[in-house]
Amino acid sequence: MISKLFENSDYLSLIVITLIIYVTNYYYKYFTRVNPLPGPFPFPYFGNLPQLYILHGRDNKKFFDYNHKKYGDLFEFRFDTRIIALNRVEHVVKLLLASSKNPYIKKFSNKDSKGFHELGILNKGILMNQDLKSWRYNRHFFSQAILSPKFANEATHWINTLFNELDSYWDKLYLKDGSIKKQMNISTWFNQFTNDMIVVLLTGERSYTMAGYFNELSENEKADRPSALIDETAKFVHAIRKYFMGLLMFQFVSPFLRHYFPYFKNKSDDFIQNLNFINQRMDSIIKRRRQEIENTPLNKPLPNDLLTSTIVANTSRDVNYNNKPDDKEVMRPMTDLEIRGIIFDGIIAGTDTTANSISFVVYYLAHYPDVKMKMLDEIDRVFQDDKTRPITESDVLNLKYCEAIAKEVARIFPVVTSFSRSLEKPDEIGGYQWPAETMIRINVDAIHNNGEYWDDPDKFNPDRWIIEGFEPKKNSFIMFGGGLRICPGRRLAMIELVCLMALLFRKYDIDLLDKNAPLKTKSGVVTACIELFVEINLRN
Repeated sequence: MISKLFENSDYLSLIVITLIIYVTNYYYKYFTRVNPLPGPFPFPYFGNLPQLYILHGRDNKKFFDYNHKKYGDLFEFRFDTRIIALNRVEHVVKLLLASSKNPYIKKFSNKDSKGFHELGILNKGILMNQDLKSWRYNRHFFSQAILSPKFANEATHWINTLFNELDSYWDKLYLKDGSIKKQMNISTWFNQFTNDMIVVLLTGERSYTMAGYFNELSENEKADRPSALIDETAKFVHAIRKYFMGLLMFQFVSPFLRHYFPYFKNKSDDFIQNLNFINQRMDSIIKRRRQEIENTPLNKPLPNDLLTSTIVANTSRDVNYNNKPDDKEVMRPMTDLEIRGIIFDGIIAGTDTTANSISFVVYYLAHYPDVKMKMLDEIDRVFQDDKTRPITESDVLNLKYCEAIAKEVARIFPVVTSFSRSLEKPDEIGGYQWPAETMIRINVDAIHNNGEYWDDPDKFNPDRWIIEGFEPKKNSFIMFGGGLRICPGRRLAMIELVCLMALLFRKYDIDLLDKNAPLKTKSGVVTACIELFVEINLRN
C-alpha cells in the first residue's frame, strides 16, 4: 500500500515537473521572441484561444476588431503559432504583388499546415495548396474553365432557372392569395440558392436544397422533386457547410489539443468523419461523369460545367487539344484526385461567400432608401418594367450601380475579414525583419475602413464607385484577396451577385422586419449572416 502511494506520488511529481518545464519554456520563448509586438497575453497550450472563444464568442471579426482598436495597426496573437496581424496597405504591398515572381504564395507555415496535412488536403486543389507547381497547374485548369464564354453562358442560364424555382416557392409560401406568410428568414433562402447554383455549375449535377427547405416550411404542398434526391443533396450540402465552418480548427488549434483535449478531440474526430463522407461522394460523382463522357459520341456536345471541362482537358475531347504546347507535365490530363481538389475548393469558396454577400446587400439597402431607389431606377431602365424575361450577360454589363452596391457592401462589411500568408524566406514586413515561416494575417476589415484610403470610410456610399476616374488606392480594396492568390472565381461571384440583385428587386419589395435589430452574424472562415428576417411583397 505504501509503495503504491510512493509510485503515485512519483508519477504526479513527474507530471508537475513536466508542466513546470513546459510552461517555463513557453514563456521564455514568448518573452525572448524576435520583434515583440503588442497583443493579447497568451496561455500555455491554448495561446489566445481563451480570448477568442470566451471573450469574443469564437467570432474572428470581433477578435480582430477588438485587438486592432486596442493594440494598433501592427499587433500579434497566438493560437498554435505566433501570428502577425497587418492592418495597413503599406504593410501588405510585398505580400500582394501580382508579379509571377512574387514569392509569397504560401498561406500557412509548416507548423500551421500540420492539421491540413493530417486531413489529407494539403497541396491539393487550390485553396490549401502550398506547392507552387501543383498550385499553378490546378489554378490554370480552374481559371481556363471558369473564364470561358461557355461557362459564363451556363452561369446566367442557371441563375435564371434557379431563380424561377425560388420564385415559385416564394409564391406558394408567402404571396399566393390568402397567404398570411409574408415574413421570412431570407438569409437561409440565399444559402439554399447559392448551394444549388454552385453545385450544378461545378459538377453538372442538380442539388435540391431549395426544394428541401420548401418542404420544411410548407404545411401541405411539397416540391415536385424526388424525396430521395432532396435528402441526398441536403446531406451533401450540410456536410460541406460543416467542413467549411470547422476548417480553422485544424489551423489554429494545436495537434495536442485536437488529439487529447476532449472538447477539441470530439470536434476533430467528427470533422474527419465528415470529410471522409464528402470525399466518397465527390469520387462517385467524378466516376459517374467519366463514364457519361466515355458513352457520349464524339460528334455530340458535352455539358459546360467545370467537372466536365477538367475531365476532358488535355484529352482528345478537348476542343483546344491540337493547339496546345508540347509540354507533357503541364499539358497532361488531370487525375481524379486533382479534379476532386479543385471542384471541392470551388464549392467551398463559392457558396457561403455569395450567400452572405447578398444578405448583407439586402440589409444595407433597407437602411439606405435613397440608394435602393437609385438601384431600382437602374433595374427598371435595363428591363423596361419586364419582370419575367431572363437576365443576360449584356444586362450585367449595364447594371453598373448594382455592381457598385455589391462592392460598397464588400468594402464596409467584408464577408472574408482576414486572410493569411507565410514568409517563404526572411524579409522585412511592416518595418521589422522577420524570419522564414513567420505567419501573417491581413486584416481586410481594417484596410477597408481606413480613413487614409477612403473618404468617409464609415459611410455607406456606392456612388463612390461610379465617379468617373475613381480608382481605389492599390490594395485598399481586397474583396477577393490579392496577389497571385487572388480569387480565380471573382468574375463568377460578381455575375451571380449582380444578377441576383436585379432579379430580386425588379419583382419584389423587400424590407427588414425590424430595422432597429442589429445584423446577426458569426465570423469564422467567413462572416456568416445567421438570420435576416424580412417582409416581401410584389412590386407595384
